[in-house]
Amino acid sequence: MKMLEIDLPVPDHTTLSRRACGLPVCKPARIGMDEPHLIVDSTGLKLRGAGEWLFEKHGTTKRRAWRKLHIAIDAGNGEIVAFDLTDKDVDDASHVPTLLDQLTQAPASFMADGAYDRAATYGAILARNPTARFIVPPCKGAVPGPTATISPSQRDLHIFAIDEHGRMNWQKMSGYNKRSKVEAAMSRYKRVIGDALKSRHDDRRTTEVAIAVKSLNRMNELGPAKFVRRA
Repeated sequence: MKMLEIDLPVPDHTTLSRRACGLPVCKPARIGMDEPHLIVDSTGLKLRGAGEWLFEKHGTTKRRAWRKLHIAIDAGNGEIVAFDLTDKDVDDASHVPTLLDQLTQAPASFMADGAYDRAATYGAILARNPTARFIVPPCKGAVPGPTATISPSQRDLHIFAIDEHGRMNWQKMSGYNKRSKVEAAMSRYKRVIGDALKSRHDDRRTTEVAIAVKSLNRMNELGPAKFVRRA
């Protein structure tokens, strides 16, 4: 008896089911128990769906869709302690309170690039910990606040230091160069998980990222790679 030669499409198991919209992803206890030294940044993740499939197959002029992934890591151990998934046009600094609300402890310090140089960001950090260090480079041309001569803020002191020593020296003195750790975390996410979201609905995309973050933290907990410089 001759078998029918039928080519059936391979089912796609890379996306989450509809029930995954409310799937709880348990957040394990933090690796370190000290107050986190936050480093925050964001990156873009491509969307995969029907529209993107048509774009790739037929070369239509449809614009690619994106979502923005905001993450906060603990500089002490590289653990991702908070994340948020938003539309690509959302301002980075506006979602700092959302990241802070996910923490069980107030941050000991906050570090980010110049996009987070906002009074609201500064206020949100100090509201949770008045003694927290705020290490964000002031925008070029920034001027000290009205009380800088009497009671300078941390931002005022950064402006004074940059004017006196230069921006590169300020980065070394303030420890701002440690911000590369969050860039490494972004790179690790895209190399291990991928640079695209496979689910087709935002609720499931959030769950997808939560699972990815938990997986990366578990890998980090088991033991990060150690590098030794050869003489």
